[in-house]
Amino acid sequence: MEITYTENQIVFKKQLNTLDKFVIDFTSLLNRLNICYVIVSGYVTILFGRSRVSEDVDIIVERIEFDKFEKLWDALKKDFVCINAKEAKEAFERYLQAGVALRFAKKNRFIPNIEFKFPKISLDLWTLRERKKVLLNNHEIFISPLELQIPFKLYLGSEKDIEDAKYLYNLFKNNIDTKVLNEFIQKLKTEELFKRYLE
Repeated sequence: MEITYTENQIVFKKQLNTLDKFVIDFTSLLNRLNICYVIVSGYVTILFGRSRVSEDVDIIVERIEFDKFEKLWDALKKDFVCINAKEAKEAFERYLQAGVALRFAKKNRFIPNIEFKFPKISLDLWTLRERKKVLLNNHEIFISPLELQIPFKLYLGSEKDIEDAKYLYNLFKNNIDTKVLNEFIQKLKTEELFKRYLE
């Protein structure tokens, strides 16, 4: 798998797996409606070829008004279903605005599913603002900057998360901005974990 990494984007092609196709189907609707989003956590590692299972894909979405959310809800209805809310108004007011994630899956299937949420903390806002464009087989998706993704995985600390961090670091250590990486390592207090597992 040949990956082209530039300041603006990451470009590569691969054999799409079921999860890739699921993510492309969902994010293509966000792209079409010009909704700013960023994919975070486990799927980022799977995207770049790490072989492991994930049941959900975490997506942080800019805070949008109800009118725009309703357009997205209507666009999603053709192929997707919201697992934890039945109507757009309920989903927006009782879940998103209350800081609770929505879950979307393909009709008649609960796995995999999208965890869809508004930003809650400053790191979420930074991730949205600095998101990285990926062109996967010419499909445009946006992911968390790897300079945050790697130390955040160390911060989560499970064996799976540490293996994710190692995989991403080994794949991109010659591309990422080490200054930004080190800032997040310090901010998340993962210096010892970084030395133990990644150096």
